[in-house]
Amino acid sequence: MPPDPYRASVPRSVLRIQLTFCCRTTEAPVLAPAHPIRRVLHRYGSYAASHVVATLLVSVVVATMLTYPIPYLFTSDYVNGASNLPHHAWTVAQPLPYGASIHPDVMMRSIWVHGSYMQALEQDLLVSALELQNELLGSTENFRPIRARHVARSLPEPGTDLSTTQRDAFHAINGLNNQSWFFHSPLQYWDCIKENILVDPDILATVNDKKTQSTSVNVTLRHSIVFSGKRFEERRLVATDALVITLVYLRDSPVGQQWERKAGLLPGKVSNKWDIYPSDGRSTSSQLYEFQFRPISRKDTAILAVAYILTSLYFLMSLSKLRAFKSKFGLIVTIVSQIAFSVMSSFTVCAIFRLDLSRIPRAAYPLVVLSMSLENIFRLINAVILTPPEDSTSSRIGNAFGETAHTAITSSLQNVFLLLILSRWVSPGVSAFCLFAAVAIVFDLFYLSTFFLSVLSVDVRRTELSDALAKASMRHNRRGSDFKPRGTWELVLQGKATLSTRIAGTIIMLGFVLIAQWHFFEEGTVFNFFSRLHRGYGALESSGSSQNPLDSIHQARSPKSWLRLQDHETAQEIISIIKPTAHSYVARVFEPVVFVMKGSDRMPHLKEPTLLPALYDFINHQLTRFVVLLLVVIAGVRLLTTFLLWEDESDDDDRHLDTDPTLDVKSFTGGHRLDVVMLTAAADGHVVSVGLDRTIRVWDARHDIIPYTIVDGCRSDDAPFPVLAMTIDDNSKWLAILSPFKIALWNIKDKVWGPPLSANLQGQKSEAFFFGSSDINSDIPRLVLVRRNGTLTEFMPEAGEGADYGICRSPLTCVRPLIGKRSKQAAPLIAIITASRRGCVHAATRETLSWNSRSVHLEGIEQDGVHQVVPLSSLGLFLIAGASRVHLVDMEDYNLIYTFSTELMAQRSLQSAFFTRPSSQPGSNGLTWFTLCYTGAESGDCIVQTFVPPEEHVMIYYQSSVVPEARGWCAWESVKETKRHIENPGSWSVLSDGCVVGIRQKSTRVLDVETNGRRKADGLRHRSPRKEPGRDLFGRWEIWTAPQSGQLRTDETRPLFQDNERAGHLIVTDIGPMVRVGQRSVAFSFGNVVKLVTVGGHERFENGMADKSLEHLNIGSRRRKPGALVRPRAWT
Repeated sequence: MPPDPYRASVPRSVLRIQLTFCCRTTEAPVLAPAHPIRRVLHRYGSYAASHVVATLLVSVVVATMLTYPIPYLFTSDYVNGASNLPHHAWTVAQPLPYGASIHPDVMMRSIWVHGSYMQALEQDLLVSALELQNELLGSTENFRPIRARHVARSLPEPGTDLSTTQRDAFHAINGLNNQSWFFHSPLQYWDCIKENILVDPDILATVNDKKTQSTSVNVTLRHSIVFSGKRFEERRLVATDALVITLVYLRDSPVGQQWERKAGLLPGKVSNKWDIYPSDGRSTSSQLYEFQFRPISRKDTAILAVAYILTSLYFLMSLSKLRAFKSKFGLIVTIVSQIAFSVMSSFTVCAIFRLDLSRIPRAAYPLVVLSMSLENIFRLINAVILTPPEDSTSSRIGNAFGETAHTAITSSLQNVFLLLILSRWVSPGVSAFCLFAAVAIVFDLFYLSTFFLSVLSVDVRRTELSDALAKASMRHNRRGSDFKPRGTWELVLQGKATLSTRIAGTIIMLGFVLIAQWHFFEEGTVFNFFSRLHRGYGALESSGSSQNPLDSIHQARSPKSWLRLQDHETAQEIISIIKPTAHSYVARVFEPVVFVMKGSDRMPHLKEPTLLPALYDFINHQLTRFVVLLLVVIAGVRLLTTFLLWEDESDDDDRHLDTDPTLDVKSFTGGHRLDVVMLTAAADGHVVSVGLDRTIRVWDARHDIIPYTIVDGCRSDDAPFPVLAMTIDDNSKWLAILSPFKIALWNIKDKVWGPPLSANLQGQKSEAFFFGSSDINSDIPRLVLVRRNGTLTEFMPEAGEGADYGICRSPLTCVRPLIGKRSKQAAPLIAIITASRRGCVHAATRETLSWNSRSVHLEGIEQDGVHQVVPLSSLGLFLIAGASRVHLVDMEDYNLIYTFSTELMAQRSLQSAFFTRPSSQPGSNGLTWFTLCYTGAESGDCIVQTFVPPEEHVMIYYQSSVVPEARGWCAWESVKETKRHIENPGSWSVLSDGCVVGIRQKSTRVLDVETNGRRKADGLRHRSPRKEPGRDLFGRWEIWTAPQSGQLRTDETRPLFQDNERAGHLIVTDIGPMVRVGQRSVAFSFGNVVKLVTVGGHERFENGMADKSLEHLNIGSRRRKPGALVRPRAWT
C-alpha cells in the first residue's frame, strides 16, 4: 500500500489545513517572525515559561483577590449595599417607545420628599411627609384596608373626596378590578402614625429592622422602592436623600383621580413650607415602562442545555485528540479553572462598579465566556504541539505564544469593541450583560497569558505533554489507507482540523445578545425588534418631554435612574397582584412631584462613594483575614509548584527550569596557557581540546565539574605529538588521537589508556579519521583513516593491526563517512564518500571482508567544480557540492535524485539540516523541510536556502525522483524555496533544528577571500595590543543566531563577553576550531579558552544520535567540521 503522509501527521493533534474559502477568510493573519509585535510576545512567552512560579503567583494572587470578596459583594436576600446575584429569570425595568400602541396595566404616581442633602430620615421631615401623604390619600393612620372588605364600592359626588371607608373599599386587597389601587410609603414602617415617629428613639434602627415588612398586598417595603439616594455602611442604611411615596392604581381608579386633583391643590396649601417641582403640583409628562420577571422557560433551559452539551462535546473531542495522556485531567482542571477565574473576577469587578447583573439568567454567563475562551486555549495548545519537541520549554512556549497571542489579543479587542457598541443599543439588562462579557474577555486573556501559560509550561517541562508529542511525531500510524480528501465537517469532527472559532466565538456572543434582547421585546414583531435595536435604548428616553428643572436641588439620584434600579422581586410581587398569570406588566409612570422643605441645605458637602458600599465594608472588616489568606495561597502555590517540579530538579539533565537564556555562553577557562587549536566533541557533552602548550583536556559541558587532563604538556609515550586528528566513538567511551606514527586510545569513562596502534602516514595528510562499526566481540570499535592520496586504512584496535584499501587514485580534497540503514538489508550501511582534486566522486562501502570503491558518474559533474560531499546518513543519501550546484544522490544505486541551484559557493562551506516525519507505513518517511547553508564566494555572506512542501499537509518524497501515486506527497520540483543572506557571518554552524549560529566581530570590514573561495587563516594570534586607542577588542565580538524559516523564533544577538568574563582570555583576531556538541550547542576556542554556545535554552545531552530523523548532516559521526571553520594543522 502506498505511503500516506497525511495520516502520519494526524497524531500532532490538530492539523493546520485550509478547510474552505470561508474558513480561510476568518483566519487571522500570521505575523512574520521578525515582526516587532511577534518578537515582544515571543519574549514575554519565553519569560513566563522561564519564570513559572512568579507568573503563576501573579495570576493566582489576582484570582484570589477577585474571587474571595464575592460572598461579601453579592446578596440574594434583602440586604442592601451589595449587588444582586443573577436569578433563574429574565428581569428588566425598561422604557417603551413614545407613541407605542400599548395599553398600560397600571398607572404610577409618586411624590419625592427632600430635606437637607442626604438627611431625609429626620423626624420633622418624616412627620411633614406624613402630612403630605394624608393630604393626597386621606388619613392613612393605622392603614388596614381589609376592614372594608364587605363595604359596597360607591363613588362620591364629583369634586368631593373619598371617605376613608370608600377609599379602602377600592383597595386591591378587597378584590381586583379597573378601580383598584394600592400604595407603598416609608411611613408604613411606623404604621403612618405621627406619634410612633415622634417617640421612635432610633429612626435608622427602625428603617433597617423593618426592611422586610410587607404591605397589605404583600409588597415588601424594600429600601429601594421607598427611598432614593441611599448611603450604606456595614450593610445597613445610614442616610437617604428622598422619601418616595408611590401610588399604583388601575385605569378607572377614583383614588388615582383624587391624587391627581389634590396634587394640583397642594401648592396653595403648603407653599409656605415646601418648594414644589413642578410649581403647580401637576405632573403631566409620563412614559410607559415595562417591568419583567420572566422565569427561565423550559425552552430556554433546553437551548442552554444544548449549548452547554455542544460546547462540552467540542471541548472533549478537541481534548481527546491531544497526546497529553498523563496531563489530560490536569488540562481539563486548568481550563475549567481559568474560565471560572474569568467569570468570578468579572462578577467582582462588575459588582464593585455597581453594574446590575441580575437581569439575565445566571446560567448564561459562563457559556459565553466558555465559547470565546476555548478558541484561544486550543490555538495555544496546538501551537505548542507543532513546535519542535527538541526545543526547550521556554522556547516552545515563547514560539507558540508569539504565533497565537496577537490573534487572541485582536479577537478579544474586536469582541470587546462590539460588546461596547451593543451595550449602547440594547436594553439595560442586556447592556449589563454586554459589559460583563467585555470584562470577562479581558480577564480571560489575562489568565490565558499568565495562569494557563504557566501551567502549560509546567506540563511541558514535566515531559507529560512534550514526551507524548515527541513520540507522536515519530509514531507510525498503523491504519494504512490511501489519502482521500475529506469534507470540512468530517475533518473537524475527527479532530484533524481546527474549526475556526475566532469568528465562531463572536457569532455565539452576538447570537446570545440578540436572543437576550428578543426576550425583553418578546411581544413585538421582527421589524419592531430590529428598529428598537437600531434606535438604541437611549433614544427611548430622549424622545420624551424635557426634564424638570431639578438641577438646583442636587438630587442624589434622578427619578429615571431610580426606576431602572428597582428590585426585581418587587416587580414579581406587583405582577402577582395585577396580572397573576403573567410575567410582566406595563405601567404609565408619571414624573414625580418633588417637595423640598424650605430652608434645607441641598449642597452635598461630602462626595458620595462611587463604588459599591459593600466593598468599603469588606475593606474595613475583612482586610486582615484577606491578607492572611493571600499569604497562605502564595505559600501553597509555591509548595505545589515545588512538588510538581520536584522530578525535574532531581533529574540532572532537567534540573534547569528553563531559566537559562535562549542564547547562552559558557566558558571553560584555566585549562590551557596557549591557544587551543583542535577540538572534538561527543553527543553526551564531552569536549576534548588540544593546545599549543601540548596539553590535552577533557571538558564536560553537561556537568559543572572540574575537567581533567590527559596530557599536561610533558612528553609522554602514550600520547606523542604532533596531534593530527582526534575522534570519539558513538558511545562516548573511546577517544582516538592520531599522530604521524601512532594512534593512541584513551578511555574517557575509566580515564585509562587503551592499546596503542602503529600508523605510518608516509608523509601523507589525513583527510578523515573516525570510528567505524563495532565488533560484537570487541570493546573498541574499528578505526578508519583516509589519507590524502586516496588510501583507506582500517584498524582493529584489540588485534593491533590494520589493512589498507584503495579508494581513489587522485588526491582527495574532501572525505566524509556515512553510517546508516539499508532499505533491503539488516546490516548497516557503512560508507565513505570522497571528492578528489580532479573533481571525481567515489563511494567506498564496507563489505564483509573488504571495502569496495565505486565511482559516482553524474552527467556534467566534471564541469561543476566539485569541492565537497555531505552525507545524509539517516536518509541514505549524500550531497555533492559544486561551484553553484548541489546534487542529491541515492547512496544505494548512486542515482541522481535532484539538483539544487545555489549562488557561487565558497569551497567546502556547505552544511545542511532537515526534518523527517514518518508516514503510515513503517520505513517510509517524508521531509517537512530541508535546508542548505553555505558561504557565498563573492559576498562572504552566510546564505540559507530552505525548501518546504507547497502545502502543510503534504511532505517531500526524497527517496527518488518518482513520486508515489498516493496523495500527500510532493516532488522536489514543486517545493517552495526561501533564501536569506546573513552579512558578516564570521564563523558559523548549522544546528539540528535548522538554526544557524555564528560568532563574529561587529566591524563591517570585508574578509579577504582566497582565489579558491576559502577565507584566509590569520595564523598565530597577535598578543601585542595592535589596536586603535580606546578600542574594545573584546566588546566587538558577538554571537548571532538565525532560526530556520519555518520556526517561530526570531533572530537574536548577544555579546560574546560579559563585563566580568574578560580576565584570562588572550587577544585574538579570529576564533579557533568549532565543533557541534549535542543538538543545539557548538563549542569553539577563543585563544586559550573553550567556549560553549547553546541556542534555545538548556541543552539535554544524550549518548549517540537519539533521533536520526533530526540530524546535523556534517557530523554523522561527530568528526571535526569543515566548511566555514578553519581547519586545524598538526604541530609539535
